[in-house]
Amino acid sequence: MEKEAETIEIQKELFDEKKSKFAKYQSLVVGEPGFFKLLKYELIMLLSNNLPGALGLFLRSKLYPKLLGKVGRNVTFGTNVVLRHPKKIIIGDNVVIDDNCVLDAKGQNNRGIVIENGVFLGRNTILNCKNGNIFLGENANFGFNCHVFAAGDVKIGKNALIAAYTYFVGGDHTAKRTDIPVLFQPRTAKGVTIGDNVWFGAGVRVLDGVTIGRDAIIGANAVVTKDIPDFAIAVGIPAKVIKNRLET
Repeated sequence: MEKEAETIEIQKELFDEKKSKFAKYQSLVVGEPGFFKLLKYELIMLLSNNLPGALGLFLRSKLYPKLLGKVGRNVTFGTNVVLRHPKKIIIGDNVVIDDNCVLDAKGQNNRGIVIENGVFLGRNTILNCKNGNIFLGENANFGFNCHVFAAGDVKIGKNALIAAYTYFVGGDHTAKRTDIPVLFQPRTAKGVTIGDNVWFGAGVRVLDGVTIGRDAIIGANAVVTKDIPDFAIAVGIPAKVIKNRLET
């Protein structure tokens, strides 16, 4: 279902003169009211977020679950992992969140982020909700510097192999009016759906509204603007199907 939202919601929240700086920070980062919830968040991040080595890994494995909605067994958190609206983040078993990743489940009425068992998030990968939802299926494997943006629903199936610098764009801008900048026009969100076992080469861009079928392969640097069927191999800008894997 397509949703609309203004592009500058966060800026409005930051510069709302009716709220104190603490209230704005708590609303944007912690996502829950209450002084003690803010204090718990701050203390846990202060004590463990940037702590290197085995001690840091151990402390984060014990302390981060106290902030997150749910965390399974044997979850590894690297250093400097950013958590926003952590109560809306669900993580399964045997998940690795590498250094400098961002898990941002921010939104007024969204469900947030679900990461199923066996997922690997490479260094600097960003999961960014703007009142949308992100679902990562079992064993999805992200290379370094990937980005998943969700103003609507972004669903990535199990066993996805996603090379570095891939970007899933679960939202778009409207540009119907010419009397005001695009920045101030509504954002639309149709969502992105990725089937199971899909392989993405480095630098792929998947735009809003796209569905990619199971077992497809998307070549490096492709820009996917239209749906891709099951077992297809697609390359180029815009991406076009050049082969079906079942034919061989």
